[in-house]
Amino acid sequence: MQVINQIGDFINNQLLKMLWLSSLIEKFISFLFGQDFLESIWGSMIVFFIYDFIKIGILLCFLIFIISYIQSYFPPERTKKILSKYKGIGANILGALLGTLTPFCACSSIPIFIGFTRAGLSSGVMFSFLISSPLVDLGALVILTSIFGFKIALLYVIVGLILAVVGGTIIEKSGLGDNIEPFVLGEQNIDIEEVKISQKERLVYAGQQMLQTYRKVVLYIVIGVGIGALIHNVIPEEWVQSVLGVNNPFSVLIATVIGTPMYADIFGTIPIAEALYTKGVGLGTILSFMMSVTALSIPSLLMLKKVVKTKLLFGFIVVVVVGIIVIGYVFNALQFLFV
Repeated sequence: MQVINQIGDFINNQLLKMLWLSSLIEKFISFLFGQDFLESIWGSMIVFFIYDFIKIGILLCFLIFIISYIQSYFPPERTKKILSKYKGIGANILGALLGTLTPFCACSSIPIFIGFTRAGLSSGVMFSFLISSPLVDLGALVILTSIFGFKIALLYVIVGLILAVVGGTIIEKSGLGDNIEPFVLGEQNIDIEEVKISQKERLVYAGQQMLQTYRKVVLYIVIGVGIGALIHNVIPEEWVQSVLGVNNPFSVLIATVIGTPMYADIFGTIPIAEALYTKGVGLGTILSFMMSVTALSIPSLLMLKKVVKTKLLFGFIVVVVVGIIVIGYVFNALQFLFV
C-alpha cells in the first residue's frame, strides 16, 4: 500500500502538478534577480504566471492530442448513428458524455448542434451535448486534478454532467426543444459513407487538432493566468472573502453574474479558480463561476440565438442558470465533505 501511495504522490506532484517546474522557475528567477525579488509581490506574480502558463500548456497539448486521436474513431456520421439508437435519459447521458470528448468552446459546439438537429436527434440529446461540451472535458479533469486534487476535479466533472443531462431532459420534456429556427430544420444531412483512415493519418489528425485547439485557447490561458496572478498576489484576501467568501449569502449569485459576460475556454478559468481557492472562496462559488463562464458566455448565446427561437433561448438560460446556482449553494454547504 505504501508503494502505491508513493507512486500516486509522484504522479500527482511531479507529472500533474509539475512541482519540479515550479522549483526550476523559482531558482531561475532567483538567479536572475536575486532572492529578495523572488520573495516580493512581483517575483511571486512572475513565478505564478510562468509556472501556470507552461504547466497548463503542456498538459493541454498532451491531452488534446490523446482526445483527438480517440475522436478520429468517431466521425460525425458514426456518432449520429450511435446516438440515434438510444432514446430518453440514456440518450441524454450519451450526449453529455460525447460533449466530454469535444475540446471546444460553446461557440464551436453550435455547428455540431446544428448537425445533430438536422440528423433528427432529440432535443434532449442536443442540449445535453451543448451544455456538456464547453463545460466538461477530459482535459479539464486532468488539469483540475493538477491544481485542486482528484476528488474536486472529479466532482466538477460529475456535477457538470448532471447539469447537462438534467438540463437537456427538462428542455425536451417541457417541449421547449421544438423551438428551432426553420432554416435549421429545412435542410437534411446527407449520409456520407465513413472513410477508413490509417494510423498515421489518425496521428496527423490528432497533431493538427492539438495545434488548432491550442491556438484557439492560448489567449484565454494568458488572460486567465494573468488575472489569477493578480488575485493570488495582489488583491487582499479580506476583499475576496467579503465578496465571494462563504459567509456572504450572495457569493454564488455574484460569481454567476460575474462569470456570464466573460468569454473564455474552461482552461482560461482554471488559473482564476486556483487563485480564488487559495483566498478561501467556497468550492460551490468557484464551481458556479467556472460553469457560468464556459456555459453562458454572451458570444455563445448570441450564436445560439441564430438557430433557436427566443422562447427556447430564454428557457435554456433559465435552466442552466438555476442549475448552476443550485450546484453552487449545495456544494458550499457540503464543502467540508470534499476539502
